[in-house]
Amino acid sequence: MGEAIAFYTLAAMILAFGVLVITAKSTVHSIMFLIANFLFIAGLYAMLNAPFLAAIQVIVYAGGIVVLYLFVVMLVNLKRPPEAHQDKRRRSGWGVAFSVVVLAELIVIAAYKLVSPASLVLPAAPMGSHNVEAVGWLLYTDYLVPFEVASMLLLVAMVGAIVLARREL
Repeated sequence: MGEAIAFYTLAAMILAFGVLVITAKSTVHSIMFLIANFLFIAGLYAMLNAPFLAAIQVIVYAGGIVVLYLFVVMLVNLKRPPEAHQDKRRRSGWGVAFSVVVLAELIVIAAYKLVSPASLVLPAAPMGSHNVEAVGWLLYTDYLVPFEVASMLLLVAMVGAIVLARREL
């Protein structure tokens, strides 16, 4: 009974902060609500006996990605009208090129799934191995291609963000 109350409380807080993230007037307030949302999600992971995911949630999402969002918000002047953000030198070709790369990656993922359909049931971790070791083993053996495709997707997104931000600076 206590676990159910804790679960529903955490779920309600996650939902409430999620709504606040998208309805907040200030961008900085929205980011702060996002941090709270990520922390409650980490609490949910901890409650479900997944301490590794809880730690990763706090370190990667609440720590790293949200700080990156804050830097972007601080670097981009959001008080200008939307017309002031448009640059005539921008070419839509970059967007089309990045879209083609993302579409190609999605096709590779779909083809990989068709060629080697992985079982939905994960194999049991070897005896004596830790949770982190088992996740790393699966990432670099059974799920190597999707892992590398996701890495390439993140690299393309990072290069695209740099190209777009370079013109603003």
